[in-house]
Amino acid sequence: MSEGIDAIVPVGHKPIVSRDAVASGLLHLSESSSGAIIDGLVAKGDVLEASTIAAIQAVKETPRIIPHCHVIPIEGCNVSWSWEGTSLRCTVAVSAHWKTGVEMEALAGVTSGLLCAWDMVKSMEKDEDGQYPNTRIDSIEVIEKVKGG
Repeated sequence: MSEGIDAIVPVGHKPIVSRDAVASGLLHLSESSSGAIIDGLVAKGDVLEASTIAAIQAVKETPRIIPHCHVIPIEGCNVSWSWEGTSLRCTVAVSAHWKTGVEMEALAGVTSGLLCAWDMVKSMEKDEDGQYPNTRIDSIEVIEKVKGG
C-alpha cells in the first residue's frame, strides 16, 4: 500500500444519518427457463425464494466481498422480482442510519440474487456445446440513493 493512502476511507467524523439505496438489474433467460420459474418446475427448487435469500445474504456480507466497504448496520432490505418478457428483474432496496451510503449493498444484493437465479436454471440455459449464447445479466444500476434526515 502506498504511503498516505487509506485502505478504507475514514468516516468517523461524519454524522449518522438515514441512508437508502435502490438498485436493479436484469437476467435474460430463454422462454423455457422463464416458464419453468413461473410454473415452479425448476429442479433445484423455488428460484425466487432462493434468490431472495441470496440477495439478502449479499447485502449483509458486502464488506466481506468488497474490501473497501464499511460494515454498516443494515436496518432494512427489500427484494422484489418482476418479469419483463422472459427477462427477470431483481430490485433491492436497502436502508440504514449510518455514516456512509448503502448503494454497494444494494448492488451486491441485485448481483447475487441474479447469479443465484442463473445458477438454478443454468442446465436449461446451456446450448448443445455447454455454452450460454443468450443468457446474460445486464442493466445493473443504482436507481436511487437518498441521504438525509
